[in-house]
Amino acid sequence: MAFEIERKFLVLSDAYKQEAFTNTLVKQGYLSSQPERSVRVRQKGDKAYLTVKGLSNENGTTRFEWEKEISTTEAQDLFKLCEPGMIEKNRFEVRCGHFVFEIDEFLGENEGLVMAEIELETENDEFEKPAWLGKELTGNKHYYNSYLISNPYKNWK
Repeated sequence: MAFEIERKFLVLSDAYKQEAFTNTLVKQGYLSSQPERSVRVRQKGDKAYLTVKGLSNENGTTRFEWEKEISTTEAQDLFKLCEPGMIEKNRFEVRCGHFVFEIDEFLGENEGLVMAEIELETENDEFEKPAWLGKELTGNKHYYNSYLISNPYKNWK
């Protein structure tokens, strides 16, 4: 079984753009957005993936993740079966020490939301925190993409 260990943060400024080594458009939908077993279809640039994620542990850092690359044609077909709502975002990647931050600038219904994620090797890994990194959101389900499809950021008060 594969596990994903990650932490999420709000982003304070767009200074990360100067440090980014990629900027890719990401589109994703959910065949199932249930927290116990979310099933996501994602197109990231010219690649596409089908991903299954399980329920997070108590502190929200670790959960089961299985991912398989699929063709972009398969992704387009699967998007037609997804639940209502679509996540679109520009993803920037920034190296920081031996880790990479993925910074997502959300578009559409979630425009204005900018978050950073870092995937770790263990829950106790220490990492450098860039000046543009803000409040930690790890474990806050309101910031899960599967939550944002039915509760868009634009509707938050």
